Amino acid sequence: MGLKASLATLDIVIIVVYLLVLIGIGFWEKSKNTTQDSLFLGGRNLTWPKIGFSIFSTNVSPNMLIGLFGIAYTTGMVASNFEWLAWPFLLLLGVVFVPHYLNTRVSTMPEFLFKRYGPRSYAFMAYFNLLTTLVVWLGVSMYAGGLIISQILDFPLWMAAAGIAVLATSYTVFGGLAAVVRTDLFQSMLILVATVALAILAFREVGGLQPLLDKTPGDYWTLFRPADDPGYPWHAILLGYPVGGIWYWCTDQTIVQRVLAAKDTREGQYGTLFTACLKVLIPFLFLMPGIMCFVLYPGLESPDQAYMKMATSLLPAGLVGLLVAAMLAALINTIAAGLNAFSAIFTLDIYKRRILPEASPQIVTRVGRAVIFCGAALAVCLTIAFQNAGKNLFDLSQGIGFFIAPPMATVFFLGVIWQRATPKAAEVVLYGGTPLCLVLGAMHTMGYPRGFSWPPFLLMSFYLFAVLSLLMIAISLGSRVSETYRLPTLAQTYQQQGHKTPFRLWMLWGLLAVFMVFLYVLFN
Repeated sequence: MGLKASLATLDIVIIVVYLLVLIGIGFWEKSKNTTQDSLFLGGRNLTWPKIGFSIFSTNVSPNMLIGLFGIAYTTGMVASNFEWLAWPFLLLLGVVFVPHYLNTRVSTMPEFLFKRYGPRSYAFMAYFNLLTTLVVWLGVSMYAGGLIISQILDFPLWMAAAGIAVLATSYTVFGGLAAVVRTDLFQSMLILVATVALAILAFREVGGLQPLLDKTPGDYWTLFRPADDPGYPWHAILLGYPVGGIWYWCTDQTIVQRVLAAKDTREGQYGTLFTACLKVLIPFLFLMPGIMCFVLYPGLESPDQAYMKMATSLLPAGLVGLLVAAMLAALINTIAAGLNAFSAIFTLDIYKRRILPEASPQIVTRVGRAVIFCGAALAVCLTIAFQNAGKNLFDLSQGIGFFIAPPMATVFFLGVIWQRATPKAAEVVLYGGTPLCLVLGAMHTMGYPRGFSWPPFLLMSFYLFAVLSLLMIAISLGSRVSETYRLPTLAQTYQQQGHKTPFRLWMLWGLLAVFMVFLYVLFN
């Protein structure tokens, strides 16, 4: 049975009204979306609180809620590493990469590849962004949305995903995305408030800290597990997380663009520090309640049901409906944004520039709308494939990201620390290494070949990064250095700019580092 019976009539009414109001606002304001491009490329005037909350609200999504509750239900606090190990890479972004990007006059990541490695690498970035948007932003998000709907209404997952696709597609085609974007921060804060309330109610229901400790396995409270742990051995976390950390926090356009939109370098640096501080809260808000769910409701059919089970069982009527409505609206927003990005990348960067440059604006518009429908259909197909993978949402989403990361992490990392890295080497890694990583990632995710014991995805990510890095170094040493596509290294950037990070900022990062060490000692 689904969770439909656990929803009161008031909850259902709130869900329906909330969604109708959001969609109505979107269609009513569709004429205002003509300035969306200018807003995306607008002036850099963000202050550090806006930067911190913006990155945090993007990072804290319904996918994360369902995934973190589920992984905590089955393994405990080990997933905290994915939150608490983010701070060194946010430090790298704020005090190392951002000054370098600004000094080299780079405002987007594809532009960095063009200036550093040339047009072929830039062209690859368009196709790569198309793929990552389809898989990460559309496929995984639609899978998470399908899980929510199927649990609430007891629908098959594919039917729930198709319903979300129809709603998000029609919404995107008619231009209502901007209105939902304006509500994104409100929805994230609403989810956080409801999750805090959920954690407090669950803690009271469990009976306090000691009963919680007594009723959970000891390894549920350990961050670093033994080397023979099949899922998250300690060395896999320490070796594999930096690969995904460099890619996501230092090179992903969604994250970097927010920092580059800062009023100045200092605001961007303090914004990344604020984000790192907010990340400290996530395990306490999302993972500990998942462990409490294990104590209160053992034997769930799927760990991905943990969050909705807790919400419908412990939250009062009305608040459950508001929480579910906010989650669904946020999912629609994410999928609509993904569809828009998927269509824009294909239509403008591939179709308009490479397939039919002389296409009229009317043709480009029709192609863009058709691509939106195609993207939605492909995302539904991915949802069905993810369902058959036999993995929980957290392992699925993280595994995909860590197989996407190695080529990009290699090219960006060597590109900023080693001026000898050549365009030819970058092209080999991007065009050859990416398909290799994707094929191995698909086989690892789907469990093929049957009976073969794959290493944990974190170790696989590290192995691929190491192989691609050695390959790129070897090819660079054996190929001619391009004088056209050269940028200053990080060290040269500091020498040219005389850049000095304020002592107060270093002191705050130092205090955060001490606190993080304390947490790791406490949970090990």
